[in-house]
Amino acid sequence: MACVAVTPVADMQETLRITEIFYSLQGETRTAGLPTVFVRLTGCPLRCQYCDTAYAFSGGELQSLDAILARVAGYKPRYVCVTGGEPLAQPNCIPLLKQLCDAGYQVSLETSGALDIGEVDPRVSRVVDLKTPGSAEVGRNKYENIAHLTLNDQVKFVICSREDYDWAVSKLIEYRLEHRAGEVLFSPSHHQVAARTLAEWIIADNLPVRLQMQLHKILWDDAPGH
Repeated sequence: MACVAVTPVADMQETLRITEIFYSLQGETRTAGLPTVFVRLTGCPLRCQYCDTAYAFSGGELQSLDAILARVAGYKPRYVCVTGGEPLAQPNCIPLLKQLCDAGYQVSLETSGALDIGEVDPRVSRVVDLKTPGSAEVGRNKYENIAHLTLNDQVKFVICSREDYDWAVSKLIEYRLEHRAGEVLFSPSHHQVAARTLAEWIIADNLPVRLQMQLHKILWDDAPGH
């Protein structure tokens, strides 16, 4: 019987579609103000009415995980933030997060809360949005994610109105979020709720939450790449 030569098929390299990779100051979360490399993945299944990264909905460039890791390493960072879009919409986000942790970085993930966070490496600080009614995507909240939260994680509410604030307070109480996550963040929606107003509501109710300002918008007026 004649032997048939079989040409080996090269392993398909893991890739992600990337909108941008850049170095700046972290504008939000518990590491606000710290120099951070941002890896912004392309694509998002949500359409929040206040979204400030709609340019990441489409386009981008396919890059291998090795190439992404090399670009990150070139900045010699301590902190890396994987963001979007919605990073978890691309399955290869999960191995990227693991490899970033293995490389010794302190890693955070910014996610909409609409997709399962259960497979994310526990070394990653998961910043999970709970979408308020004013976001226009409240129906996308995956409340099962709350059971996965640890004190390494953070829960974020973007507040668009007093009604949003009251809704967020009800979720804070219902799920005892201050005991499940390391930080609960209340952030005013840009141009919809004044930061001072939100601060006064938080003080009046003595909430166990952190008021979060978007430092990058204060410093750079929300210019892309910051």
